[in-house]
Amino acid sequence: MKVNYLLPNKYKMVGWCLFSIGAIAGIITNILGPDNTFFDENIIKNFGFEFLDELIAIFIIVGGLLVGFTKEKIEDEFIYKLRNESLVWATIFNYIVLLVSTILFYEGVFLTIIIYNMFTPLLFFIIRFNFLKFKSRSDEE
Repeated sequence: MKVNYLLPNKYKMVGWCLFSIGAIAGIITNILGPDNTFFDENIIKNFGFEFLDELIAIFIIVGGLLVGFTKEKIEDEFIYKLRNESLVWATIFNYIVLLVSTILFYEGVFLTIIIYNMFTPLLFFIIRFNFLKFKSRSDEE
Protein backbone atom coordinates (compact mmCIF):
# COMPACT_ATOMS: atom_id res chain seq x y z
CA MET A 1 0.00 0.00 0.00
CA LYS A 2 1.39 3.36 -1.07
CA VAL A 3 0.96 5.95 1.68
CA ASN A 4 2.55 9.28 0.81
CA TYR A 5 2.00 11.24 4.00
CA LEU A 6 4.09 8.98 6.26
CA LEU A 7 7.75 9.57 6.98
CA PRO A 8 10.37 6.81 6.64
CA ASN A 9 10.62 4.35 9.55
CA LYS A 10 14.10 5.58 10.52
CA TYR A 11 12.55 8.69 12.13
CA LYS A 12 10.51 6.70 14.66
CA MET A 13 13.41 6.32 17.13
CA VAL A 14 14.21 10.05 16.90
CA GLY A 15 10.54 10.72 17.58
CA TRP A 16 10.48 8.47 20.64
CA CYS A 17 13.60 10.21 22.02
CA LEU A 18 12.19 13.72 21.51
CA PHE A 19 8.77 12.72 22.83
CA SER A 20 10.25 11.03 25.92
CA ILE A 21 12.56 13.94 26.73
CA GLY A 22 9.70 16.42 26.33
CA ALA A 23 7.26 14.33 28.38
CA ILE A 24 9.75 13.72 31.22
CA ALA A 25 10.78 17.39 31.31
CA GLY A 26 7.11 18.40 31.23
CA ILE A 27 6.25 16.09 34.13
CA ILE A 28 9.23 17.34 36.16
CA THR A 29 8.30 20.97 35.44
CA ASN A 30 4.69 20.27 36.37
CA ILE A 31 5.64 18.55 39.64
CA LEU A 32 8.13 21.24 40.65
CA GLY A 33 5.74 24.04 39.67
CA PRO A 34 6.24 27.09 37.49
CA ASP A 35 8.37 28.96 40.03
CA ASN A 36 10.85 26.19 40.80
CA THR A 37 14.39 27.28 41.49
CA PHE A 38 16.04 24.19 39.95
CA PHE A 39 15.18 25.17 36.38
CA ASP A 40 15.61 28.89 37.05
CA GLU A 41 19.12 28.59 38.48
CA ASN A 42 20.56 25.54 36.72
CA ILE A 43 19.12 25.58 33.24
CA ILE A 44 17.66 28.97 32.43
CA LYS A 45 20.50 31.10 33.81
CA ASN A 46 23.35 28.80 32.77
CA PHE A 47 22.17 28.20 29.21
CA GLY A 48 20.18 31.35 28.56
CA PHE A 49 16.82 29.59 28.15
CA GLU A 50 13.87 31.80 28.84
CA PHE A 51 11.46 29.60 26.96
CA LEU A 52 11.61 26.22 28.69
CA ASP A 53 7.84 25.59 28.43
CA GLU A 54 7.92 26.28 24.70
CA LEU A 55 10.93 24.01 24.22
CA ILE A 56 9.18 21.20 26.08
CA ALA A 57 6.06 21.68 23.93
CA ILE A 58 8.14 21.59 20.74
CA PHE A 59 9.82 18.33 21.83
CA ILE A 60 6.47 16.71 22.65
CA ILE A 61 4.75 17.87 19.45
CA VAL A 62 7.58 17.08 17.03
CA GLY A 63 8.36 13.80 18.79
CA GLY A 64 4.69 12.82 18.83
CA LEU A 65 4.28 13.61 15.14
CA LEU A 66 7.37 11.58 14.29
CA VAL A 67 6.19 8.63 16.39
CA GLY A 68 2.64 8.76 15.08
CA PHE A 69 3.30 9.42 11.42
CA THR A 70 6.29 7.32 10.46
CA LYS A 71 5.88 4.10 8.54
CA GLU A 72 6.02 0.78 10.28
CA LYS A 73 8.63 -1.71 9.13
CA ILE A 74 5.80 -3.56 7.41
CA GLU A 75 3.22 -1.04 6.28
CA ASP A 76 0.31 -3.06 4.92
CA GLU A 77 -3.43 -2.48 4.63
CA PHE A 78 -4.05 -3.82 8.15
CA ILE A 79 -1.64 -1.26 9.67
CA TYR A 80 -3.23 1.42 7.47
CA LYS A 81 -6.67 0.44 8.83
CA LEU A 82 -5.39 0.46 12.44
CA ARG A 83 -3.81 3.88 11.90
CA ASN A 84 -7.01 5.37 10.48
CA GLU A 85 -9.25 3.85 13.16
CA SER A 86 -6.88 5.06 15.89
CA LEU A 87 -6.81 8.57 14.47
CA VAL A 88 -10.61 8.78 14.30
CA TRP A 89 -10.95 7.25 17.79
CA ALA A 90 -8.36 9.67 19.24
CA THR A 91 -10.13 12.66 17.72
CA ILE A 92 -13.56 11.64 19.01
CA PHE A 93 -12.23 10.68 22.45
CA ASN A 94 -10.27 13.94 22.71
CA TYR A 95 -13.35 16.04 21.99
CA ILE A 96 -15.44 14.06 24.46
CA VAL A 97 -12.81 14.79 27.14
CA LEU A 98 -12.80 18.46 26.09
CA LEU A 99 -16.60 18.65 26.19
CA VAL A 100 -16.77 17.12 29.68
CA SER A 101 -13.96 19.45 30.82
CA THR A 102 -15.85 22.46 29.44
CA ILE A 103 -18.90 21.49 31.47
CA LEU A 104 -17.09 20.61 34.72
CA PHE A 105 -14.14 23.01 35.02
CA TYR A 106 -13.80 26.77 34.98
CA GLU A 107 -11.21 29.55 34.88
CA GLY A 108 -7.63 28.53 35.77
CA VAL A 109 -8.26 24.79 35.88
CA PHE A 110 -9.94 24.91 32.48
CA LEU A 111 -7.01 26.90 31.06
CA THR A 112 -4.64 24.19 32.31
CA ILE A 113 -6.81 21.53 30.64
CA ILE A 114 -6.74 23.49 27.37
CA ILE A 115 -2.93 23.62 27.55
CA TYR A 116 -2.76 19.83 28.02
CA ASN A 117 -5.32 19.47 25.23
CA MET A 118 -2.64 20.55 22.74
CA PHE A 119 -0.94 17.20 23.30
CA THR A 120 -3.79 14.79 24.02
CA PRO A 121 -4.87 14.03 20.41
CA LEU A 122 -1.34 12.86 19.58
CA LEU A 123 -1.04 11.02 22.89
CA PHE A 124 -4.40 9.25 22.50
CA PHE A 125 -3.52 8.31 18.91
CA ILE A 126 -0.10 6.91 19.81
CA ILE A 127 -1.46 4.92 22.76
CA ARG A 128 -4.41 3.50 20.80
CA PHE A 129 -2.41 2.67 17.66
CA ASN A 130 0.39 0.92 19.56
CA PHE A 131 -2.12 -0.92 21.77
CA LEU A 132 -3.97 -2.25 18.72
CA LYS A 133 -0.68 -3.28 17.06
CA PHE A 134 0.39 -5.09 20.24
CA LYS A 135 -3.01 -6.73 20.60
CA SER A 136 -2.98 -7.93 16.98
CA ARG A 137 0.50 -9.42 17.44
CA SER A 138 -0.51 -11.24 20.61
CA ASP A 139 -3.68 -12.55 18.91
CA GLU A 140 -1.56 -14.01 16.09
CA GLU A 141 0.57 -16.02 18.49
